[in-house]
Amino acid sequence: MAGGRAALYSIEGCADYFVRIYREPLSPHQERKLRRMLTMSPPLGNRPTHEPLSPELAWPTALVKSPDGAVIGYAMHCFGGPDHVLLAGLLTRSGRLRFLPRGAGWQFLLGVGWNLAFIVTRMHHEGLVIGDLSSGNVIVDRSGFVTFLDWDSIDFTDPVTEEHFPSLAWTPGYCAPERQRGGSATAAGDDFALAVLIYQLLTGGDHPYGGVSHGSSSDATVQDNIASGISYVVYPDRVTAPHSTIDPAVLPPALLQLAQAAFGRGAGDPAKRPDSAEWLRALDQERSRIQACTARPGHTYGSHLSACPWCEHADTTGLDIFNPVTPSGSLPMSAADDAPPHSDAVGGLRHPVDDRREERRRPAERRLRSRVPWQAFLDGAGGTFDLFGGAKRPREPLPAFEATLADDVHELCLALGLTAEDDN
Repeated sequence: MAGGRAALYSIEGCADYFVRIYREPLSPHQERKLRRMLTMSPPLGNRPTHEPLSPELAWPTALVKSPDGAVIGYAMHCFGGPDHVLLAGLLTRSGRLRFLPRGAGWQFLLGVGWNLAFIVTRMHHEGLVIGDLSSGNVIVDRSGFVTFLDWDSIDFTDPVTEEHFPSLAWTPGYCAPERQRGGSATAAGDDFALAVLIYQLLTGGDHPYGGVSHGSSSDATVQDNIASGISYVVYPDRVTAPHSTIDPAVLPPALLQLAQAAFGRGAGDPAKRPDSAEWLRALDQERSRIQACTARPGHTYGSHLSACPWCEHADTTGLDIFNPVTPSGSLPMSAADDAPPHSDAVGGLRHPVDDRREERRRPAERRLRSRVPWQAFLDGAGGTFDLFGGAKRPREPLPAFEATLADDVHELCLALGLTAEDDN
């Protein structure tokens, strides 16, 4: 199902939290899922680092209720703004130029891919299935750390009641073929979406299923190409790719092999699809093998290449995808010209599932005010807070979760042969 299930708001007078309010009433099953998650500790609340950072998963901290007691949403910790960007923003030239510091290029994107693969691996290690992994529900900070936003798409089984809460959401362009055919959310489906995202990151935004498949109609979509299992990364002679497409060989050999496995035999058979741990190991190896170009800032690339691929691309197309000025000295392209399919933002945090154009504003600019024709109350620890003014009820601070180094992170890193420090 597409996005648009809820809208994200900030709270006047409460800068530490956002609230997410659903547009449609929750089903009893959805409400039970939300209530059960509130009783569970955030499974990814602890990062493998000694520095305080945004959580890996935007976990709910409290319910939002209407005056009659109906659950209409939930609260979560506030993060975003100028120090965070929607992952989709890093897949466009304009988004990268707006967000990344000068000199941060392909190496930074590879680091983001590493952190993304680590989160997916860790969630699977915890027995969780993401279900709706896409560039529209992950945000990235300036250090390359990532946070998964759409927690209510997660598929899990309650360890106490053993009730299964399936994922019902998916995003076109990232949905595995078997899920399109009506299958359930699985870890292998997450691995497919991860493969697409890593490929996009390492090529500056190119979708591996872009282009027009030979024999298909000219209006075929990326999702159509996924359904038919046709990717130019695997079958270059069967797809007419956009003229500006980056050569897949820009990926180091180990990563290119994983991509070809994911979009080739793994597209039709989930059992043959590389999993997130395989991506993580390959990315980890490449982080120490990066070369830096001496001609232009931000141009870093794999050690398997004898020349800078980004300089070659800039010289061929007239567009430097990591720097603001093209070789000819012309101005950079506009965001409208630069936006790839399926991206919803080019910089700054935007609501990832809000598909109503008139409401596409940053969460900090969309606030809950007393003019709203109904009231809602945020249940916190020890009391209730009226979001829209009126009678204030005593309340205690909402529960927060400390970011400390967890034992299970050490165990996972050791099992994967990685260090416990995921710096870029």
